Order: sequence, then structure tokens, then C-alpha cells
Amino acid sequence: MKKVKLGRSDVEATRIALGTWAIGGTGWGGTDEEQSIETIKTAINKGVTTIDTAPAYGQGLSEELIGRAIADSNVNREDLVLATKAGIDFTDDGNYRDSRPSHLEEELQASLDRLQTDYIDLYQIHWPDTDESIEKTAKKMKEFYEQGRIRAIGVSNFSPEQMDEWQKYAPIHTSQMHLNMLQRYLIEWFEYCHNHEISTLSWGSLAHGMLTGKYSKDASFPDDDLRSNIELFQGDRFPSLIDAVEELQSFAEKRDRNIIQLSIRWLLDHKPGADVALWGARKPSQLDGVNETDEFQLTNDELNEIDEILYNHVSDLENGTLKEYGPPVRSEL
Repeated sequence: MKKVKLGRSDVEATRIALGTWAIGGTGWGGTDEEQSIETIKTAINKGVTTIDTAPAYGQGLSEELIGRAIADSNVNREDLVLATKAGIDFTDDGNYRDSRPSHLEEELQASLDRLQTDYIDLYQIHWPDTDESIEKTAKKMKEFYEQGRIRAIGVSNFSPEQMDEWQKYAPIHTSQMHLNMLQRYLIEWFEYCHNHEISTLSWGSLAHGMLTGKYSKDASFPDDDLRSNIELFQGDRFPSLIDAVEELQSFAEKRDRNIIQLSIRWLLDHKPGADVALWGARKPSQLDGVNETDEFQLTNDELNEIDEILYNHVSDLENGTLKEYGPPVRSEL
């Protein structure tokens, strides 16, 4: 599996990483724990040794399952890149952003315990906390880095202006942001990172399942499914997106690929794109084709043809908002 160095750190990650948001269960219809563990072990066995998680994914459940999977496998810890996040707290009233240094200290230890490890390869602030100064948060993350408890510092969903401020006090090795073929509204943020030697990770790589080709125009989602509140799956735009996905599926099949492989390769080959693409899975079968995806590349002509297909159906791929996804800050509760 091809690897890339994360920014100016010493960490080398596989360009395809296992995304474990759905494994946490919240917003995804619950978790089959044994199946999730098998999914993690399958990814590792296929060479996907970079695993991205967060305490927010099932209030620690995703991290726990990763820890259990690693303990039950033959993999050496030093052969893995474990990426997790911090900066969200949980209450009976819901989640909120909390990047205060004292809370980060508690979160780091809790993540180490759940993952059954004594260091984190990539530690990321999950969402910018406007109730806390970036200076204090960045300095605490730099402290973790200098202590050797984390090997690389990352931010997630931070704007270029916020990243500029952060770098006054601490390095940024990676930035994780939302990107896929259908949602490109943060493309300029990826450009910023590539110009500042910050490696990029993409979340939402498969557009929350839309880029798997499994949905039809009459699809509906229960209230506890996060897609019920995401604009991508609502309104008059949804049928047009399904038309685009069907044409992309045909495009992929003519090349003996499927739309999942096409979607991940688009992220890795598009300029600007992602240095590391998250491949979300919660069943071992959902990792079928991952090795083949690592081995081929899309040509410039193919990338242009994909864009032509998409813009024929959807004219506003650059429009969107992170407000659909992020938890509130403390002052908003």
C-alpha cells in the first residue's frame, strides 16, 4: 500500500486510510461490535495500516473497538498509524466543542486507554472551538508533541485563517477536511494546505454512502440516520445527484472498476486533492477492491471526463456548508 509522509513530521501513512465514523454507530443505525472488529482486522490485513477515529464516534466506542481489534491481531503497533481527535465533550444535552487545555489532557489519556496504546501517531483537533483561544489549544498540542505522546499534530475543519493563527504557536502536520466528487466547497482549503506543506486527509470521501451507488431516487432515511438532515440527500437536488452517480458508475464499469474505487482515486489524483483518502467501512465486504484502488491512477483526460459528467447534472458542486456537521460551541448551548 502506497504511503505518504504527513507534513514535516516523521509519520508515514498509507494513502488510503480506514475511516471509522460509522463503526461508532451514532447516526448510522448502531454498531455490530464483532463485525466492526473484523472490519478493522480486514483493513490491516489488506495493508490499510492507517486508521482514523475520534471519541465523538459513538462516545469512545469506535476507539475501543480499534483497540480490541489490534490486541486480537498479529500486527506490530509500530506498523500502524493511529489517528484520532480531541476537542469535543459530551453531555446529556448533546455534544459541544471544548478545546480547553485541561479537557484536552483528559481526552488524550482516555483515547490512549481505549486504543490500548501509549502514543498517538496523529492527534487532531476535531472542530475549531471559537470559545477558546487558538493560542492555548495549539500550545497544549505542541506540549503533547514535545512529550512524545503524539507523533504529529493535526487540525480538522479549520479554515486557512484559523490555520494561519495556529502556526504562530505550533506546527500543523495535517489538516482533515470534507471533500468528495459531489461536495467540493472546501477545495480552496486543500489548495492552501498544499501550498503550506500541510498534508491533507479527506473525510466524507464517499458522500455518506451516496458514492457507493446503492441509493435510488425514492430512498428515504429514518430520523436517527444523519442523512435525514443533510442537504445532499434532500430536495430537488437529490435526483440529479443520483443521475450523476449512475453515470459515474457506468464510467467506472467500462474500466473494470466500481464507483467506490473511482471516488477514492478521484480524491488521490485530483489537483488539489487529498494526500490521504478515508475509506469508510463497517463490514469486511465494504473493503473489497481497496488494494486494486491503490494500484491504478486516473489520467488527466479521465479526471476531466468525470468533471464533465458531474457538471452536466449538478452545477453547484462548490456550494455547501460545514454547519450541517459540526457540534455547537459551549456558548451556544
